[in-house]
Amino acid sequence: MRRTWGVIAVLMTAALLAGCTANSGSVGTDSSGSVSGGVVPDEAAPDVTGTTSDLYTANRDVITTGSLSITATDPVKASESAVTITEQAGGRVDSRSENPATDIQPASANLTLRIPSDELDRTLIELKKLGRLNFVSLTAQDVTQQSQDLDARITALTTSVDRLLALMASATSTTDLISIESALSSRQSELESLQSQRDFLADQIDYSTVQLELVAEGTVAAGGPDTFWTGIIAGWTALVAALGGLLIGLGMAIPWLGVLAIFGAIVLLIVRLFARRRKAA
Repeated sequence: MRRTWGVIAVLMTAALLAGCTANSGSVGTDSSGSVSGGVVPDEAAPDVTGTTSDLYTANRDVITTGSLSITATDPVKASESAVTITEQAGGRVDSRSENPATDIQPASANLTLRIPSDELDRTLIELKKLGRLNFVSLTAQDVTQQSQDLDARITALTTSVDRLLALMASATSTTDLISIESALSSRQSELESLQSQRDFLADQIDYSTVQLELVAEGTVAAGGPDTFWTGIIAGWTALVAALGGLLIGLGMAIPWLGVLAIFGAIVLLIVRLFARRRKAA
């Protein structure tokens, strides 16, 4: 009998342990939507759009300038194509010079292109198709701080001008009116100057400036110096070229100087002869 009660106790203990184990391995579902099984689902990842460059260029004012050299079969014709490409991108040509081929010099063309900043990359790709690329250089200058400072100063001056106009309308004496007019004239002049600066800066930001050089086949296009040493070499080359041009100019002037010296000597002799005759008389 004792054995029977011992067996029953063991079986009840085992059943209780099994029930506890089953309960510990499950989690009831509540109104918040938790999942049974003790596994917490991962939170949904946020939807991220855009590119990494957008994170760094957003809300920034950047002035981009550059230079581009291309060897073309016909630089003058390529210049016309460059103008068309620029205008189709919504840009403009600020300057343009073309040199047709002669017996002593090959054809060439130089243009200053103003290209919308958001169309710069695509336009450069099209320009590179005009011939063989010799070199390309781009420089970006962040002027966000300068732009924000101008905007703040313009806003402050606009508010000040509005207040002075209100004071002028309510002025009761001639002295106050003259004083207000003087201050208003000064503020308006300063405001117009700042607005002009802001417009110029906005144009530089909205339109990138690219110097395009088109040269003929067989012409070596000089690349811009990109290091301290190449800068020294470029400066020395320019100095030698300038001295060479000066020497050529002196060589061309020497014959003329000789002729002028002869005429000067003749005039001096005539003057001396007249002077001697006057003394003798």
